Amino acid sequence: MTNIGVILGSTRPGRVGHQVGEWVAKQGSQHDGINVEVVDIKDYDLPVFDEPQSPLSGSYAHAHTRQWSAKVAEFDGYVFVTPEYNRSIPSALKNAIDYLYGEWNNKAAGFVSYGSNVGGARAVEHLRLITAGLQLAGVRTQVSLSLATDFAAFAAFTPGDRHNTMLRQLFTEVTAWADALAPLRRA
Repeated sequence: MTNIGVILGSTRPGRVGHQVGEWVAKQGSQHDGINVEVVDIKDYDLPVFDEPQSPLSGSYAHAHTRQWSAKVAEFDGYVFVTPEYNRSIPSALKNAIDYLYGEWNNKAAGFVSYGSNVGGARAVEHLRLITAGLQLAGVRTQVSLSLATDFAAFAAFTPGDRHNTMLRQLFTEVTAWADALAPLRRA
């Protein structure tokens, strides 16, 4: 089985990301051969990066980092669910990503975004650069959701069939890359 973590990238009160994350997980669980789990960074209560050593060392002084490390290490790939804040990703997501290094390496990454202008596309462009630096293989297909058209009254998520189709393709790509990179993770 291939383990895929759906990383919720917003900790904001009143966020809609949890609706998107649950939809992503539900769609992913319909694929054969994969386990999908929603991972909400809010549950880890990570302060602004506070480790005395670089994440490259893999040596963590704080319990919150060790807990986060153990969770991220469980997965073969990820689907990041991110809103677009000020034309980029939320600071909480960047902070959570920056806590670790080796746990991300040689795994696959897919991207689902939401926002008011271009469906969070600019956030994904930044996230692609960040994840590439962590040796994550970003897949081509991405899902971009508009707060104006994919959320009733900007609050209740109502995905269309075209989004379901794109998400199925995204999971196919993430799974293929995660499986292809498995020998590198074992090394």
